[in-house]
Amino acid sequence: MDLGLKGKQVFITGGSNGIGLAVAKAFAREGAEVAIAARTKEKVEAEAKAIADEFGVKTLGIAMDVTKPEDIEKGRLEIEKEFGGIDILINNAGTGTEEKIMEASDDKWYAVWDLHVMSAIRTAKAFVPYMKKRGGGCILNTSSICATQPLWYEPIYNTTKAALVMFDKCLANELVGDNIRVNTISPGLILTPDWWKTAGILAEKDGITAKEYLDNVAHAAPIDRFATPEELAETYLFMCSEKSSYTLGANFFVDGGWLNTI
Repeated sequence: MDLGLKGKQVFITGGSNGIGLAVAKAFAREGAEVAIAARTKEKVEAEAKAIADEFGVKTLGIAMDVTKPEDIEKGRLEIEKEFGGIDILINNAGTGTEEKIMEASDDKWYAVWDLHVMSAIRTAKAFVPYMKKRGGGCILNTSSICATQPLWYEPIYNTTKAALVMFDKCLANELVGDNIRVNTISPGLILTPDWWKTAGILAEKDGITAKEYLDNVAHAAPIDRFATPEELAETYLFMCSEKSSYTLGANFFVDGGWLNTI
């Protein structure tokens, strides 16, 4: 199926590994030009080059800390120079944190809020005016199934990801008249490097291996396994294509049946 993404310009934060990198490769496979951002300059530039070499499309790797407004503006200028702008914005930067509510400092709450919510607000404010000039576009932000069905050990993550869903709903209503569609993806169990990192920490406490821990976690989903980032990436393509033109302000669950409510 031709999704009509060839020649589109796409910007993905958190694009140097895991879900973000898989999504970047999926868009490149469809013929889109892809800019990816991450904090480590060498890593993000190397991944951008690898995508260009594999798929023969124009790419750009940008060193960016999305919690810093000056980094976002610098990145926007780089994209403007190389691509002339973007059609699709995907906010994917994020990370888990295990502090309990009664133990976490205000600084920790602010840091995760800045990463998951304020970064999406800032990128929207930076790029939307230029998307409007191009006649519209698409914004798709990565939340989590945990925004609806929280994991017990990461309440800060759960709370901030839920806030991101509400922000997307509000932004969708605000931008619909500008031909900019805003939606949310809420993944379930996706086997990313972050999951392996978390599993290593929690498995040690239980006296088991990381793989054993992940196998146990997988039973939470009726499908009884993790998805690969590549599987998830296909949903991003659809949600950013005109095949999904009537989808607005939606929170799309890709969770193997994990969500226990309708």
